[in-house]
This record gives sequence, C-alpha cells and structure tokens, in this order.
Amino acid sequence: MLKTYEAKKQKIEDEILDIGNAVVDALELSLKALKEEDLSLLKDIDLSVKKISNKCNDIDKLLVTTLALYSPEAKDLRELVAYLKITNELVRAGANTKSFAKIFRKAYSEDLNTKTILEYAVPLHKATILALKTTISMIQEPTSKHIEEKYQRVIVEESKTDDLYAMIEKNILKLISKNIELSKEYFDILSALRKLEKTADRAASIANLLLFAEIGGDIEQS
Repeated sequence: MLKTYEAKKQKIEDEILDIGNAVVDALELSLKALKEEDLSLLKDIDLSVKKISNKCNDIDKLLVTTLALYSPEAKDLRELVAYLKITNELVRAGANTKSFAKIFRKAYSEDLNTKTILEYAVPLHKATILALKTTISMIQEPTSKHIEEKYQRVIVEESKTDDLYAMIEKNILKLISKNIELSKEYFDILSALRKLEKTADRAASIANLLLFAEIGGDIEQS
C-alpha cells in the first residue's frame, strides 16, 4: 500500500511540476519579447488556460481519491491538502500570464514612451519569473531548511514586483497627464503589468502552501 501511495503522490507532484513549468516557459518567452522589443513573439505563447484548468481538475480528482483510499496522516495529509489549493493557484497564474501577453501586445506601440515602460516592465517580469521558478522548485526539495530558504527568496522577489509595479504606475500616470490621447493604451499597459504582479502573488501563495506542507502552521491568505 505504501508503494502505491508514494507512486500516486509522485504522479501528483509531476503533474503539478508540468503545469508550473509550462507557465514559466510562457513567461520566459514573453520576457524575450519585451527585451528584444519584438511583440510578435507574444503570439507564439502556447498557453491554454482551459487545458491547465482541465489538468488541474484531473489532479484534484486524483488527490481526493488518494485522500479517501489511504487516509494519510500528519505531513502527508498536509501535502495533499496543500496540493489541492496549489492547483487553483496555478490556474490563476496561467490565466494572468496569458492575459498579460494578450493585453500588452495589443496596447504596446511606438506612440508610447516605450523606454519608460520597459525600464520597469523588464525587471518586473524577471522578478515574477524568478518567484515562480523558485516556488516550483520547492516541490522537489528534500529538506525543510532548503524549502524555508527558497520560500524567503520567493517572498523577496514578490516584494520586488510590488515595488516595481508601484513605480511604473506612478510614471505611467505622469505620462498620461501629458498624453491624454494615449490614456487608454497606457492604462492597458498598466493592466497587463498588473497581471504580471498578480502572477508573482500566486507564486508567493504557492510557496506558502508548500512551506505549510513541510512544517505545518497556518496557511496565509493572499
């Protein structure tokens, strides 16, 4: 029974990793589009929120079945409960990433002050990717010490995204005051970048869940 349970848990973890890595891949491609100022690359992002949602539903069914069949105790129970919540966070992260690419591509143009936008958008994007990549890697960490260390790194990167978004919001509002005719495009850029910042929030939520799975305690809400 133990081997069967471990095999099911490994399958759950592998499926979660696959989804997380797919979102990271999409983020890395969109970062390349920004750095090279080639927004056509955003069209190449192959990230289906529907497919992610369906995969997460399948994971949830496997989790519920595993909980019912094996009645895991203590740490194992915490892990499965955490994974149930993590699937929802991954759907939200995927949706935010997809929305960013769609909104940013439509709003971005040479009529805007692209230098100011990219000055903050690129580091915001990098921090978001690092937060999510570090979070996903926590699933495979074997020790509590390393999990806690990576959790702290995620929190630092998520905090960076908050600060960077606040700065770009301030600067874009200044640009809008000088270019009212481009206000819609600037607001859409802000909306897209907000999706990135929210993706980092989701990474922090997943990291918190993984920390809970490892050491217990309370699950922080965000």
